[in-house]
Amino acid sequence: MPLTSMTGFARSDGENAAARWHWELRSVNGKGLDARFRLVAGFETMEAKLREELARHAKRGNIQISLTLERNRAAAPLRVNEEALNVVLAAITDLQQRIELMPPRPEGIMALKGVLEAAETAVETDEEHASLEAALMASFAEAAAALAKARGEEGRKLEAVLSGQVDEIERLTREAAASPSTSVEAMRARLKAQVAELLGASPALSEERLAQEAALIATKADVREEIDRLTAHVAQARELFAGKEPAGRRLDFLTQEFNREANTLCSKAADVSLTRIGLELKAVIDQLREQVQNVE
Repeated sequence: MPLTSMTGFARSDGENAAARWHWELRSVNGKGLDARFRLVAGFETMEAKLREELARHAKRGNIQISLTLERNRAAAPLRVNEEALNVVLAAITDLQQRIELMPPRPEGIMALKGVLEAAETAVETDEEHASLEAALMASFAEAAAALAKARGEEGRKLEAVLSGQVDEIERLTREAAASPSTSVEAMRARLKAQVAELLGASPALSEERLAQEAALIATKADVREEIDRLTAHVAQARELFAGKEPAGRRLDFLTQEFNREANTLCSKAADVSLTRIGLELKAVIDQLREQVQNVE
């Protein structure tokens, strides 16, 4: 199964008789699955179900989820407030009895505040709310699937980069193994020279102490174990690339092992060429570690 990135974006739009909406999901890398929801008032109780659905599509990552919703409500009809109208008409009649007054125009009366008012809109029923929730859940599932697809596409690009870096680590490991300074003859010559130097500095060394010092020098000079481990780590990385489970955590741990062996190789290097290879290894491994942080 190709690697999956933790970086991605998805959007899903929907509409029914009650409302129109859209979901937006944004994902970046994270140690675990950390989902943060920004929901519309009245739909907070959906969060548990939304988290359960999201977990079907993502195992790791910091994911921001937002819902925007606009209800499809027709303009409320107007009605005459009979009580307010009667008060206005009574006031007009009273004024007409006191002073000479032109008959008021109907549109003028209707324009007075309180005479016309909006009729009460229907209250959403439990069934209507449940139906809208179900539609929102289905739309979110589409968005979560789209996010998984986007992360998968990004993961395929990421895998190509990681594979190239692992190939480079393998090339440098082979170069280190082929270095003349790692040959048995070269190590024997260095050991002989160092033992002679040791004897020159301390001619009274006992046979047992001399054997211990020689063994220590030989261990410090031998990089074959580090080369074998680097080769094994390369094989393990490729197994993780081809595996069926999320590999981000294990790849992160593996980069630490790569780095440990490269550091030891540098510390044991007996000549400039092997030191150069070790430093190049450390540079590539550091690039690998940075990219691995985005793998689910």
